[in-house]
Amino acid sequence: MIRCLVVDDEIVAHQILEQYILQVEGLTLVAKCRNAIEAFAKLETHQIDLLFLDIEMPLVNGINFLKTLPKPPKVIITSAYSEYALEGYELNVVDYLLKPFSPERFNKAIEKVKSLTHSGPATVEPDTGFLTVKEKEGLIKIAYKDILYIEGSGDYMRIVTPQRQYLVHITMKKLEALLPPHRFVRTHKSYIAALDKIKAIRPDELQLGGQLVIPLSINYRDQVTKFFQRGAE
Repeated sequence: MIRCLVVDDEIVAHQILEQYILQVEGLTLVAKCRNAIEAFAKLETHQIDLLFLDIEMPLVNGINFLKTLPKPPKVIITSAYSEYALEGYELNVVDYLLKPFSPERFNKAIEKVKSLTHSGPATVEPDTGFLTVKEKEGLIKIAYKDILYIEGSGDYMRIVTPQRQYLVHITMKKLEALLPPHRFVRTHKSYIAALDKIKAIRPDELQLGGQLVIPLSINYRDQVTKFFQRGAE
């Protein structure tokens, strides 16, 4: 699954890109932002694989914003101005879509992204996969299939399994990047849940079986619902 972030100051552009993204298998829209400041905040709190980035925006333009990112995700520039194309490619963007662009041109850009990320069934982590983390006693392996949920607090993560709990010194963002996206989903700023352990979705919480529940934030509700309906791939 390729997790997308749209950064554009035009509402119409948001609507078009959202429609295109929803029509392509393997893409999911995480958030839409009106400027670079909002986008930076989303990149800090979400795992983003693909950035749809406009150039002419208030506060900070797209090119300058991209230059500030030490490890940017894959980037497709969406702009009404062709004069930025050379500079964009010098920053290693995957493609440059000149507005207005067709669904066919959009799909061609996505194929480039997929060819770079090798997305598809061949790259899916097997059920026998492990998360390798460092605990007090050293490196340990935790089977993906055993993880119920993960709770974050500052720079520590509590990984909960039926057998025991592990306290690991790592940030939420870094740990989320290590987990296979087809098996785990962010449910709250401080929680990640295993998709196959979710039994029911309620307005502000998830039931993971029995009396075990974890919070569900409004910011993640749509994403969790979409993944839950598809099931763990």
